[in-house]
Amino acid sequence: MESKERFYRQFQSEVVGIQADISSLGNISVESGERKAATDSILSRISKLSLEVADASDFIPAYDQRTYSATVKSLTEQLNAELTKLAPAKPRFQFKRTAKPASSASVSAAPDNRLLRGVPDKPVTKAESRPSATATAAISEVAGAARNYNEEVSSMTAGIRRPSFSSAREVILSGHTGLHIILPLSASHATAYGSLTDLVDCVVDMSAPTASTARGGGGAPFQSLMLRNIERSLILAGHVQGAVHITGLKNCIVVVAARQVRVHECDRVDVYLRCGSRPIIEDCRQMRFAPLPSAFADEGAGQGAEGSNDQWDQVDDFKWLRSDASPNWSVLPEAERQPETVWTDEVVGTPEYSVLDVLKAVGIERSGV
Repeated sequence: MESKERFYRQFQSEVVGIQADISSLGNISVESGERKAATDSILSRISKLSLEVADASDFIPAYDQRTYSATVKSLTEQLNAELTKLAPAKPRFQFKRTAKPASSASVSAAPDNRLLRGVPDKPVTKAESRPSATATAAISEVAGAARNYNEEVSSMTAGIRRPSFSSAREVILSGHTGLHIILPLSASHATAYGSLTDLVDCVVDMSAPTASTARGGGGAPFQSLMLRNIERSLILAGHVQGAVHITGLKNCIVVVAARQVRVHECDRVDVYLRCGSRPIIEDCRQMRFAPLPSAFADEGAGQGAEGSNDQWDQVDDFKWLRSDASPNWSVLPEAERQPETVWTDEVVGTPEYSVLDVLKAVGIERSGV
């Protein structure tokens, strides 16, 4: 009952917030791209809310589940209606009529295609013939979407891969083994959503583009992040404004600051965490939690001031309903936590440290070693 009530309060609060943001879209500038960024953020929050409803199926009755899902669907409909209302009106066209019948010479000539298509009420000026700033941005976005940064990571020959993601909206990395990947600050343009899947023996550092002040920041936190099917890897996930969904990780270390953390089907995973709500685990074994290292603390990334509302050690195990403590998670003993020098020296990405060196430094042994 406590879980149901807590979920209801959080759900209602988020719905009210999303509705307020939808209503305020008309007050946000279009030319600077701010309205598009605000729309992307709302879409991400609606998607996150849908995932949370699905995750709550274990303790929410089917009837309530349908009600929550219908509410999420109505949010999408409200957003679509608001965007339709705010869309600029399409230009009106007229067909021009000739004042007198065409001469025989005109009849034999090729037809005027402008008259067949219709022309605007007034002549198009040279300035109007150029694409608008919004159209140019849309063209650039399509071009960026065609660029496959995930494939580029595989083709890079350097020891440390640094994909820019400068013309992408999302960070998606999948299907890599034995790589050290560090996202530069330019990837802050792609933090609407993040996804890391099917990685083995990898080190992935996304802290710089998601930090606004720490480690030379200037970036933007992820709106939401998914980590799935990762083995023997170190994931420096950075900062997440919304929820992190962690599924199917084995023998990994995750370092992340987020508003919500949901962990499913993980085994032997250490999580260095700052979290604005109680972390949730389900179907997990040997999970250990520790506070976020100071090297990754970022008070400007949306998680609040240092130590404020940080519930990293208030873990709820949804598959352990007994009153005694769950055996599936524990607090990582201070003596076994990585010292700050490991985060500031070994894992920052210098040529003298290979992937193997970094994984060993944090206590992860690669396969075959």
